Amino acid sequence: MLHIIEDSVMDSVKLLPFLFLAYLAMEYLEHRTGKGIQRWIGKADKASPVIGGLLGIVPQCGFSAAAANLYAGRVITLGTLMAIFLSASDEMLPILLSERAPLDTILEILLVKAILGMIAGIVIDWIRRRMRKESSGSIHDICEREHCHCERGIFLSALTHTFQIALFLLLITFCLNLLLYFMGEDVLAGLLSDKPVLGPILAGLVGLIPNCAGSVVITKLYLEGMLSMGAAMAGLLAGSGVGILVLFRVNRNRKENLKILGLLYGIGVGAGILMELLPG
Repeated sequence: MLHIIEDSVMDSVKLLPFLFLAYLAMEYLEHRTGKGIQRWIGKADKASPVIGGLLGIVPQCGFSAAAANLYAGRVITLGTLMAIFLSASDEMLPILLSERAPLDTILEILLVKAILGMIAGIVIDWIRRRMRKESSGSIHDICEREHCHCERGIFLSALTHTFQIALFLLLITFCLNLLLYFMGEDVLAGLLSDKPVLGPILAGLVGLIPNCAGSVVITKLYLEGMLSMGAAMAGLLAGSGVGILVLFRVNRNRKENLKILGLLYGIGVGAGILMELLPG
């Protein structure tokens, strides 16, 4: 139990700098630009998902958490959010490096995740522009909903937001770690290994677990030859660290959150199945 508590606390503490910087940026934009930020978003560079795809491959789940906050405040587009979620590497890259995986394998996985994230993000934003689908919500909405008393200044307001989310994540992470402890990671391994086509479907579900255990299991099984590249990519694409948890916490549109979750899973599994069907 002590080990579970320690892991849960450490997982949450690692996110604090990213969450604080994201909220600090949001508070600054709210106080300095006001409603003008909404007009700026509408004119934002259409290539922003490309930047998101590149940022996502950095081995820190804090980027996905920050992206969820920025999307809830409508600072970034849905396409940029999806690009970051799909390219997020979480614990994958450190494990690949520690296991001394071939450099070409590491680069292949990172490039596939980044490129698919970029393409998906650009397409999603293009479709939304064509449909003239406007996202409701703003940075101010989050501030009001969390009762942060923003008149105290951007630093204290950002600090308040950060610890509110950190406590929420600590509770959820503890519950997940407890579940994985009693269930055992070997059970996950048995479910995923050596199952053509069904492998990507199951791996995608494991990838959605908002905890590093999913990416750890998937990466290790792939390196041990028990998981195909297609199944591994399905799980790694669907995995966004704790980004999904933060999204459900800060974005009040639950229906939209479920659609984003389904989109993330569908793109990951679809790409994984396609890779399995392709020759070579």
